[in-house]
Amino acid sequence: MKKKQLIPVMPLRSGKVNGQDGVRLAKFYSDNGADAMILFDLSDSDEEHEQNIGLMKEIGRVAEIPMYAGGHIRRVEDVKKILYAGCSKAILNMGRESNVEMLEEVSKRFGREKIGFSISDETQFTEILDEFGSVILWSGSDRECPYRGELPVISVSAAASDDAIIDVLSNKWVQGIAAAYFSTEVADFMSLKQKASSRGLRMDILESVFTWEDMKVNSDGLVPVIVQDYKTSEVLMLAYMNEDAFQMTLETGKMTYWSRSRNELWTKGLTSGHLQYVKSLSLDCDNDTILAKVSQIGAACHTGNRTCFYRDMVKKEYNETNPLKVFENEYATIVDRKNHPKEGSYTNYLFDKGIDKILKKVGEEATEIIIAAKNPDPEEIKYEIADFLYHAMVLMVERGVTWDDIIKEVANR
Repeated sequence: MKKKQLIPVMPLRSGKVNGQDGVRLAKFYSDNGADAMILFDLSDSDEEHEQNIGLMKEIGRVAEIPMYAGGHIRRVEDVKKILYAGCSKAILNMGRESNVEMLEEVSKRFGREKIGFSISDETQFTEILDEFGSVILWSGSDRECPYRGELPVISVSAAASDDAIIDVLSNKWVQGIAAAYFSTEVADFMSLKQKASSRGLRMDILESVFTWEDMKVNSDGLVPVIVQDYKTSEVLMLAYMNEDAFQMTLETGKMTYWSRSRNELWTKGLTSGHLQYVKSLSLDCDNDTILAKVSQIGAACHTGNRTCFYRDMVKKEYNETNPLKVFENEYATIVDRKNHPKEGSYTNYLFDKGIDKILKKVGEEATEIIIAAKNPDPEEIKYEIADFLYHAMVLMVERGVTWDDIIKEVANR
């Protein structure tokens, strides 16, 4: 049985979501337990449509849950824009004739797994849905759905209470529920999931393979927790958990500790806003230390530093070999050159000459790789690929594309 999903709805108008900061909302949903997001482009003009596509791109950079988007889809190019903005699926309105007509074309061009359907009337169901798409958004009755195919169905519902949400989810045909009820920055997805789980529904909640009894506590009944940034593996802090803190962490998805100085439970960031959202918890070989990988909001240290380990005691010079850090450092240098030009800088020369010169260099370096690959000496390929990557990063900076954008795109394939 698949896990049931809670999905906030985000109506986009003029680059905003209900007049609010859409990026901030998306980050909140992503960190706090939402399973996906549905973005509806309500633009009235092509200009507003482009503005909303831009917002989708910004949301895609902070969201770590699937994004489905529909609304202002008039032609195949609109589907392409939505998918290129970072959305997992483009949702076609089956009540719009032009969407029905392009269905087969977009499904074959982008893949059926990238296409979904918005359906409000049972007459819009057809036999070809299973062949050309991967999900159905049903905005008809909460109690029943006439669809009898294999695709997952998400109920777009007006349910406005926890009990009403759970009642809708309890229908066997419902894979998830999309509702305005939890489309705010105070929605408690994890609490709602716990309630649904207690009523026998399978939800995406944090469940530990190990119990507290499996762990070896210290003389104070505590287990130390090493906390890392889940993206960079940077060690952020060390804290301690007792059993209550462990259980609360699992229930809320927010790192909770036992404060030895205050002798009380302590949810990190509850007052400062510098919350830590759980990505994974691992137990060491002796069962006496937990490693937590988290999404850190703001600073981990009470001093305002990103990490508590910001003071070097001993340090030898060494070359950074973590590939992502190397690329991010080089990218940051290129951004700095663009923002703070330096006389004689080749990077600034490229930016001064403009996009055509940058593209020409990218093309030349790609050709050099091909030529080098014909040479039996692999050393030449190494240098040419490095040159190509540098010029590709200059292009990325010029066009506002980050390594996070690239990595997410590769991971989604």
